[in-house]
Amino acid sequence: MYNTLKIDTSTLQQCKAEHTAREIAQQPDSWQHTADIVATQRQQLQQWLQPLLARSDLCIILTGAGTSAYAGETLAPYLTRVMERRVEAISTTDLVSNPNDYLLRHTPTLLISYARSGNSPESVGAYDLANQCVAHCYHLVITCNPQGELAQRANGSSNSYSLLMPEETLDQSFAMTSSFTSMLLATLEVFAPQSAQLSKLIELTNNLLDNHLDEIRALAARDFKRVVFLGAGGLKGIATEAALKMLELTAGKVDCHAESPLGFRHGPKSMLDNQTLVILLQSSDTYCRRYDDDLLAELKRDGTTQWIACPAAMSAIDGLEEAWLALYYIVFAQALAFYKSLALGITPDNPCPTGEVNRVVQGVTIYPFAGERDA
Repeated sequence: MYNTLKIDTSTLQQCKAEHTAREIAQQPDSWQHTADIVATQRQQLQQWLQPLLARSDLCIILTGAGTSAYAGETLAPYLTRVMERRVEAISTTDLVSNPNDYLLRHTPTLLISYARSGNSPESVGAYDLANQCVAHCYHLVITCNPQGELAQRANGSSNSYSLLMPEETLDQSFAMTSSFTSMLLATLEVFAPQSAQLSKLIELTNNLLDNHLDEIRALAARDFKRVVFLGAGGLKGIATEAALKMLELTAGKVDCHAESPLGFRHGPKSMLDNQTLVILLQSSDTYCRRYDDDLLAELKRDGTTQWIACPAAMSAIDGLEEAWLALYYIVFAQALAFYKSLALGITPDNPCPTGEVNRVVQGVTIYPFAGERDA
């Protein structure tokens, strides 16, 4: 019988988990599909981007809401380094409520927007506010939904480019999984493509999905009430997304936190007890890894919790740069959250069926902003 994430189809259907399982498992294939899409548009993308990137005063902002915002937080440190220019991650939820704090009228700006559906009020609101507040504003919209409001706006505008993700990444489940990773990967393929990194990432993630799901499921079966994800640099962004996945798929029944290994000592470490699981997302950089290893040794000496997991131990991550490694780590975290959801008797495809939270955010009013763009 066909199975996904080592669970047969009939069981997945009964548990209302089929969409989530498929969307987690399909990611290595979707990443290659995403890279192929970018490759077919590379010349067109370069022609559109080259004049913008030639400007030394160009401000680049990565934006989105919730999971989509964490794509930017994961990528910004890496892109800043490899592009040798400042790249900022600012969520749409901040841009919409406080546009004057982030959007500079006389600074040319490239706003890179991430959106699964492209219909959330903040996504559309940030796009419109950037046009209103910045004299020379440009948009790269990376979205999974060709029919979404954001894609439609971009398609009808001369200052915008819409990059659509593979059809299968328009996740049908509540939690963003393949949509998140495909948009993150697409950005790497546009601004810092590395075929060797992509090949290694796909190989390691397939190994994780083929050979280590039993270990992840056993970890999820432990009776932890809290989980903290630790990662430095861009891996802190992926740690934050990992915490959100656990929170979403367990309907808030597992208390979740994210921090950097160094920052964890400055107060958050007090949360540790014998019902707290620590997931350490170790860096592949030898210098950064020293700080990870120091904290790991300290946690083991303290003995406050015996539940410490390092996903890096499941594969040989050496040589995989952090922005690419982040994709491997989030698949581990998605699978862990999926199995924990099932262990708690929650339905992963819709963990909150009473509607307090929704697949596309509802109930947000976007108010008119008085600021005006210079003529």
